[in-house]
Amino acid sequence: MRGMQDLEVFVRTAERGSVSAAARELGLSPAVASLAIKRLEDELDSVLCLRSTRSLRLTQAGERFLTHARQLLDTYQQARAALHPEGALLRDSLHLSMPSDFGRNLALGWLDQFQQQHPDVQLRLSVSDRLSDMYREPVDLAIRFGQPPDSSLVALPLAADCRRMLCASPDYLARHGQPDSPQALTGHNCLCFMIGERLHDRWHFWRDGQLHTQQVHGDRSADDADVVRRWAVAGHGIVYKSQLDLAPDLAAGRLVTLCHDWQGEPAPLYMLCADRRQLSPTVRLLREFLQEKCQGLLGKGRG
Repeated sequence: MRGMQDLEVFVRTAERGSVSAAARELGLSPAVASLAIKRLEDELDSVLCLRSTRSLRLTQAGERFLTHARQLLDTYQQARAALHPEGALLRDSLHLSMPSDFGRNLALGWLDQFQQQHPDVQLRLSVSDRLSDMYREPVDLAIRFGQPPDSSLVALPLAADCRRMLCASPDYLARHGQPDSPQALTGHNCLCFMIGERLHDRWHFWRDGQLHTQQVHGDRSADDADVVRRWAVAGHGIVYKSQLDLAPDLAAGRLVTLCHDWQGEPAPLYMLCADRRQLSPTVRLLREFLQEKCQGLLGKGRG
């Protein structure tokens, strides 16, 4: 129902103080979210919020309407839930596609827990670093790092603040020394992975707001990111991967971080689907479950 979706955009925008932040949480583009608020304002013949490029605030009319909008959304959600017997909401069968390293070493255990809590949910997994075509392949949800390549996809953030990290094993560093800057990587064996036919051998770093791109070289590469991480743990070279993938090895001391004065490139993790109508109660609950797991792991890594 478009009217309820517009209400949800308005309420989330008011709570976050930003159209862009609300759009990210709802899996919309900022333009679509802005249009929803404009549509609601036209329908009500009232200005609900005043927006500029840097700030947003509710008008008096918007403040008054916000309380009623929240009540309307709550009533609508209760009405939807009343259409289904308790327990029947989570009987979906979902086909998930996810990256190799994340799928095998993190999500597999997490999904076991999810199914223990919801035994009527059936899952089919495709674990590969190959990007799925969600309009042609029988995939309900895809979990992927990086900005979605197709802006028409619904993108729900699981770990929006995740970044890549530069790491190596203590054994490798004992034998070859520790680089103190990205430029020093030219003297080291760098382990690269491939996405399709493209070798990821240009690594991006930031310091003091300045971007530095470093061309790297190494004696091995793979189209499976899990293999690349395992090579790093075995002491074969330096790896540049997402903090989520590396968190267990960092916590166990199998890998250590390098070049602490430099910030790695963003590697946000998203749950993708082709149509918002696929966001069933099961999908929403799964998204919240995985988001909590990711944030817990990132929090431990920062500590």
